[in-house]
Amino acid sequence: MVEYLLRLALLLPLLAGLIWGSLWLTRWLQTRLHGGAPGAGNAGRHLQLVQTSLIAPGMKLAVVRFHDREILLGCTRHGLVRLSEAPAITLPETD
Repeated sequence: MVEYLLRLALLLPLLAGLIWGSLWLTRWLQTRLHGGAPGAGNAGRHLQLVQTSLIAPGMKLAVVRFHDREILLGCTRHGLVRLSEAPAITLPETD
């Protein structure tokens, strides 16, 4: 019984450290791939996800801004379908 508790006391923090390390590595790799910190502005980016809406399990609607156009996409497990396209609406900046 004592041996079991010693193993548990040793392996539980090790497992927690591995989980934390994998989460940190995932976040670090995502920021490297996207070219900036999370929450940073979209300056210089041509593609921006504006909004998503879940319709049913495995089905979403997504609005994507691309080169001053807003594109409505239907997203399923099998692929993407462009449903509509319109000029992007830019709101005036307020100070």
